Amino acid sequence: MITHYGYSDGSGEYYITIDTDKCNGCGKCVKKCPGAALQLETIFIDFEDKTVASVTEEHRKKIKYTCTSCKPEINRAPCVLACETRAIDCTWKEQ
Repeated sequence: MITHYGYSDGSGEYYITIDTDKCNGCGKCVKKCPGAALQLETIFIDFEDKTVASVTEEHRKKIKYTCTSCKPEINRAPCVLACETRAIDCTWKEQ
């Protein structure tokens, strides 16, 4: 399951995308996130509980501001680089 956290508005699209099928719940992305926007969360997926990375409720609507310092537009954000399974991606398209 692919989960998108963020929003699209008149200035562009701002999303953190997490592929829960690829995420192994290691937490490396959470540790590397300087904005404390990520957390590990246990959710029910495919008839079982699985611990995966997710964006905190507090940061879901303001991801544009939280992640700006990581320069996600060049896809070199610390969370993306920390993810060995390539489960995290950034969509950062300004209009």
